[in-house]
Amino acid sequence: MPVMLDAIDRIEDEVKEYHAGSAQEVEQFRIRFLGKKGVLAELFREFREVPTDQKKEVGQRINELKHLISSRVDEMLAVFSTETESEESRDLTLPGPTLPAGARHPVSIVRNHIIEIFSRQGFTVSEGPEIEDDWHVFSALNFPPDHPARDMQDTFFISRAPDILLRTHTSSVQVRVMEKQKPPIRTISPGRVFRNEAISARAHCIFHQVEGLFIDEDVSFADLKQILLYFVNEMFGRDVSVRLRPSYFPFTEPSAEMDISCRICGGKGCNVCKYTGWLEILGCGMVDPNVLSSTGIDPRKYTGYAFGMGIERVAMLKYQVRDLRLYFENDVRFLEQFRAAY
Repeated sequence: MPVMLDAIDRIEDEVKEYHAGSAQEVEQFRIRFLGKKGVLAELFREFREVPTDQKKEVGQRINELKHLISSRVDEMLAVFSTETESEESRDLTLPGPTLPAGARHPVSIVRNHIIEIFSRQGFTVSEGPEIEDDWHVFSALNFPPDHPARDMQDTFFISRAPDILLRTHTSSVQVRVMEKQKPPIRTISPGRVFRNEAISARAHCIFHQVEGLFIDEDVSFADLKQILLYFVNEMFGRDVSVRLRPSYFPFTEPSAEMDISCRICGGKGCNVCKYTGWLEILGCGMVDPNVLSSTGIDPRKYTGYAFGMGIERVAMLKYQVRDLRLYFENDVRFLEQFRAAY
């Protein structure tokens, strides 16, 4: 044992007297003494042969030596780090590190684009509350009392208030506009809506809509078709195919749904368009006279059209996104792709 203690003493003296000339020499010193095949590792191997009654003293000296070596490494590295970052070596005129540029969410990009397109045609923007009453969401829009949309399977009702709910469409904003403003009315209503639906690649319980309304004298279905064709051409280009299919909505008559050729598969068929080559982007129609009457507008004098579209659906086609759920996951890798978007 005295031989091993003498060896530890000699190593301690060497460690205390060592002075490195560079950070590279410090690293060489660390490897020599603390590396897997270094001096300290050799001492631990020899420690196995020490008699049991002497292990405590020898083990304590080895641990003290290890602590000394680690401290010397830290001290020498601190010296060279300080020298490297000294005031003399800094150029304070250099620009600081640049932060990565942010990006708008694709839903916000498309929403702003839709607003800009209709603003050029004289539409103003109207907004309203997301928590609404039954009158503005259903009754004023000619929904019968037994309509399926009133069922809990489709609508989120506020507990303890059966006539208070999360709006299922932004048509409620249009009702508020018609109640307060006399024709002519030309407005769009963008906003977030809520429906009790299963979340999938094509649907979500929270999504965004833009609904449009135009009421004036002698408004016809031809005016509606013209404004929608203008929108599609501005949003997707003039090479897109469009079709209108007869449909039913309680608040419009006649009613239609507009499809465009799928921009993701080029009309060949994919999971987004259910392999039909077409994808519905909006519903539309002439405002039902009952809706005009319920909001104090004379249906014998005025007519109007209305339309509504899902912003996520338009964004899916514009940017060829195959899964609507990506909009809500906040994955930076997905959002960064829209940094240079419109």
